[in-house]
Amino acid sequence: MGYVALGCPKNVVDSEKMLALIAQAGFVIDYDADNADVVVINTCGFIQPAVDEATEAITRALTRKRKGKVKKIVIAGCLPERMKEKLLEKFPHIDAVVCLGARDNIAEVIKNLFPRLEGREACGSNSAAKFYASPEDWESNIQKDTDRLLINAPHWAYLRISEGCDMNCSFCTIPAIKGRFRSKPLADILAEANQLADAGVVEISIIAQDSTNWGKDRGEKNGLVKIIEELEKIEKLKWLRLMYLNPFGITDELIEKIAKSKKTLHYFDMPIQHINNEILKAMHRPDTKEKITRLIENLRKNIQDVVLRTTVIVGFPGETDEQFEELLDFIKWTKFDALGSFTFWPEEGTKAAKLAGRIPQDVKEQRCQTLMLAQQEIVFEKNKARQSQVIECLIDDNQPGQPAIGRFYGQAPHIDSICLIDSCKDSPGSFIKAEITGSKDYDLLAEKI
Repeated sequence: MGYVALGCPKNVVDSEKMLALIAQAGFVIDYDADNADVVVINTCGFIQPAVDEATEAITRALTRKRKGKVKKIVIAGCLPERMKEKLLEKFPHIDAVVCLGARDNIAEVIKNLFPRLEGREACGSNSAAKFYASPEDWESNIQKDTDRLLINAPHWAYLRISEGCDMNCSFCTIPAIKGRFRSKPLADILAEANQLADAGVVEISIIAQDSTNWGKDRGEKNGLVKIIEELEKIEKLKWLRLMYLNPFGITDELIEKIAKSKKTLHYFDMPIQHINNEILKAMHRPDTKEKITRLIENLRKNIQDVVLRTTVIVGFPGETDEQFEELLDFIKWTKFDALGSFTFWPEEGTKAAKLAGRIPQDVKEQRCQTLMLAQQEIVFEKNKARQSQVIECLIDDNQPGQPAIGRFYGQAPHIDSICLIDSCKDSPGSFIKAEITGSKDYDLLAEKI
């Protein structure tokens, strides 16, 4: 059986859960999606580039199916949740569509395909194609993510603490795909964290659509602080990394907790999306330029070694040259340690898709390039200033004859840059001390002490 995992860290968790269920059912997982009896493609459908990536993967699988190299194709994840039965209409020769809420039925879905494998043409008709919808109560519950088959390095993993979103940002499809916001019970979070720690995981990245929102639907105040306090009691866990912290949810209590913590990393991944107040209002973001500015000043005042990552959207409908320049100036002032810039996509079903003042694609791309070039200068200056610093690194990979690959606390796995470490023979999952000797593009060069 072949498997294709696309999308964000939350999709990775879903893939790991489905792979575990598939393996437990006795299927052999090969990961060779070009030559398999069954291919499962776990898709993302957040923005058009993700839809395009999923479409490309589906088309490739269908091509292999026509050639007789693949027998059955199952499409799972966000794209089925967004497109529903239309996915079968667009791709009539896929064999099953599994929405998010039906994730845990994936093994049964595959079993149901096997009686029809013999004596049927490679492509066949679509009469046997099945659509597995999310159950009606799906948006009132949250699935458990224990017993996963990790697909990344065995010493770090994602820990999902909530699902869905109630923010309704005007550009975002997440509420339509993932449903209303719901927090995972603390007991389930801790059970999963303990299981990961017992399996050798030393770094956990806490993920959600907005991690600062955890517990509010359960009457919790400063719920994320409570999660941190409980996770820090797990002795085997060494690093706790917080991802997706919306600025308006970062409280003084959370800042104080992280500042004093010995396990929760001084790393804030907080998407600001824009800085112009008119654009923020059109985006339906509760932030303002003044609030975001005060937050950044507060973070750097209370956590002097804080690392800040953000994401922004350029080319939002109506964005003027002056508003873009305001964003650019703010990026230069803030000097984020890492930044992701995306061009606006008018996603079907979102309020922003109906707004007037569309920006031409070439203008959006030029603004994005301008922003990233400015960010590149900032990062290169920061890397230069880090030379001779001693850092603690977590080793991710170490191949003979090559520098070891590691990360310091300011580098999130699969998202940020890395450290290339000489004179290091330590195995993945080890923590070492290293001195920064230089940089190569965005990456840091270091030597083990």
